[in-house]
Amino acid sequence: MRESAISIVRSLQEAGFTAYFAGGCVRDSLLGQAPKDYDIATDASPDDVLSLYPRSETVGAHFGVVLVRLGGHHFDVATFREDGDYEDGRRPASVAFSTAKQDAKRRDFTLNGLFEDPIAGEVIDHVGGRADLENRVIRAIGTAGERFEEDYLRMLRAIRFATRFGFKIETDTWQALRENAPRISAIAPERIREELDKIWRSPNRLRGFDLLTESGLMAEILPEILALRGCEQPPQFHPEGDVFVHTRLMLSKLAPEAPLEVVLSVLLHDIAKPATQTVDADTGRIRFNGHDKLGAEMSVRILKRLAYSNAVIDAVSGAVSRHMQFINVQQMNRSTLKRFMANEQFEAEMELHRVDCLGSNGRLENYDFLRTKQEEFANEPIIPPPLLNGRDLIERGWSSGPELGKVLRLIQDLQLEGELTNKEEALAWLEKQS
Repeated sequence: MRESAISIVRSLQEAGFTAYFAGGCVRDSLLGQAPKDYDIATDASPDDVLSLYPRSETVGAHFGVVLVRLGGHHFDVATFREDGDYEDGRRPASVAFSTAKQDAKRRDFTLNGLFEDPIAGEVIDHVGGRADLENRVIRAIGTAGERFEEDYLRMLRAIRFATRFGFKIETDTWQALRENAPRISAIAPERIREELDKIWRSPNRLRGFDLLTESGLMAEILPEILALRGCEQPPQFHPEGDVFVHTRLMLSKLAPEAPLEVVLSVLLHDIAKPATQTVDADTGRIRFNGHDKLGAEMSVRILKRLAYSNAVIDAVSGAVSRHMQFINVQQMNRSTLKRFMANEQFEAEMELHRVDCLGSNGRLENYDFLRTKQEEFANEPIIPPPLLNGRDLIERGWSSGPELGKVLRLIQDLQLEGELTNKEEALAWLEKQS
């Protein structure tokens, strides 16, 4: 990919234009990380770029961006520009083609305002980004408040970069972020969700969680999380503290590569505890009856608010609704246990259970029990094909309806328990019931 990107820069320079790598690819290269893509900035106009690469297409004509395909990759080639006034906290009302220096100054943070000339082998720094990279600092270009007012999503981007790289957010930038946090509601939920997901997918997600909380953005985006603060739990089961502390501790126990659905399940699994908390007047016992069911309903509302897909919503709300069932797995009969383990989200829910235990009393007996059962059931389908179907029963005089379904379920239970092993045994059992 880099060689193809260099080829584009070279062809632009040989045609008499200035052309550089720009933004994130320069940042990542300086940090010793492989860029995921390469953006190119140039003083060539879109028409100039199209004359060199006639099979390309304009993808942001208003912003001077041409999509160039080369070597099996695609590259955004953008004309240097400066932005006009931002009227809605999301996008500029106008743009004007400009110089490399002005183009750098319109960008969000100094670490993203760097250019690289790969032909000359030099970095062009108009904004002090190289020093901030070396000092591990996230700093807004120019006046931080103005940068955030131009696009409020930059507040979440600052936290994402601080999470991803483990950098500190510079004092003035942090102060402006906190002051502008309530304005994040002006941003479309889809854009907010995309930034949040990058934070949740980071191995350093706990830092992101803390920065979202401390900045005031959590209060605007996920206020239900803050409601967990001060919601006390039974100390014999939760010596770690309130529900907020428990949730935060669970995040710290997740595997670095934890799937998004698991992270969201951790965040939301106890979301209904404040609403369901009761305290026995005589014993002082704290209970949260029904928090799993209500939590699933709340999870659906929250995730829909953030415009998640139905697949994500179903996976997360299902995990929230079932997370208390792990308490009883050692008491389940074989058929119930097999059905429980056959859930397609079982592995994700096992990880939720694991960190739920590690974030409270640390006891993993049920988790270990289920892992042992997985080994025991590994040599056969956990839910094998049914021995009998509805047609088998109807051919033997049964009428279709609820009763037929109950009988088929009972036959499958006996199959899962190992009491019926083939169709002949099932038919014999059925004959005895007539």
